[in-house]
Amino acid sequence: MGLQTLDWGKVNEQQPVTQFIITNDQMRIKIINYGGRLVSVEVPDKQGKMKDVTLNYPNLEGYVQDPFFIGATVGRFANRIAHGRFELNGKTYSLARNNGPNHLHGGPKGFFAQVWKAEPFQHSSESGVKLLYFSRDGEEGYPGNLNVEVNYSLTEQNELKIDYRAATDQPTPINLTNHAYWNLAGGGTIHQHKLKLYASRYLPVDDTAIPTGELAAVQGSPMDFTTAKLIGRDLEASGGYDHCYVIDDYDESLRPAARLEESVSGRVMEIETTKPGIQFYSGNFLEKPFVYRGALCLETQFFPDSPNRSEFPSCILNPGEEYSQTTVHRFMNQ
Repeated sequence: MGLQTLDWGKVNEQQPVTQFIITNDQMRIKIINYGGRLVSVEVPDKQGKMKDVTLNYPNLEGYVQDPFFIGATVGRFANRIAHGRFELNGKTYSLARNNGPNHLHGGPKGFFAQVWKAEPFQHSSESGVKLLYFSRDGEEGYPGNLNVEVNYSLTEQNELKIDYRAATDQPTPINLTNHAYWNLAGGGTIHQHKLKLYASRYLPVDDTAIPTGELAAVQGSPMDFTTAKLIGRDLEASGGYDHCYVIDDYDESLRPAARLEESVSGRVMEIETTKPGIQFYSGNFLEKPFVYRGALCLETQFFPDSPNRSEFPSCILNPGEEYSQTTVHRFMNQ
């Protein structure tokens, strides 16, 4: 296991940004503390050739200007909140509407746009970086002072683990995820990737991508990935995937969520999570400098608009409780 650090410039000419390079015998990942971002994941194909399987920018300026949340830790609430508002304990909170009529990914200055404190660590079987951020009461409209910790680690078993923790002094909604864009071929489009989702239901959405409240069966529809299939097969019929899937048999334990394969390279990525949903996004709005539908996101999380949906698993964190989430990305060849 190896770990290096590099100076990667400054934000606002004063806040230094560091890149952390973590390696094992077969993989190399890179993380920066601006936005808690995963900026590179290099894995071998079936011939042993290394390639980066995530989208990224060549320098810090790209991430500062980034409109796509490339590789970012997103919060305080990942995904959308309808009309940029929610009610909690009898009080209505108003948030930025930065996605049409809705609030998206914590607002225009969410966690993805902040410089986190960073502490590298090394153990016998894994190396990584601990990222810390203090979100003040009222930041982006959310209640409560929130202490957030995100640990990225690389194991000897070619696992990228992301562990999230948070504590608050007031009740507040919280929903953290990583927004990496994956392409296991290292280029081209995602049409020939084969995807399996361990989800027999999904959340239909309205024309602003807010869930209707229904948990619909995927069987027999373009939304069905219960058996692995090429993403391109039903991509047009689906209208473009940007939907939250309901992970089967959710019980807060670490459970299989997705398996992604690319046959030419032979690369495979499996995802496990402790959260009830996984948002599959097929890169419908990607544009230069990237390729339209040239990568996909698989974001583990609570359901979108959960603060306004009492029937969904609760995303409310109360004082004295700990928010926790673990997501594991496991890489191999077929």
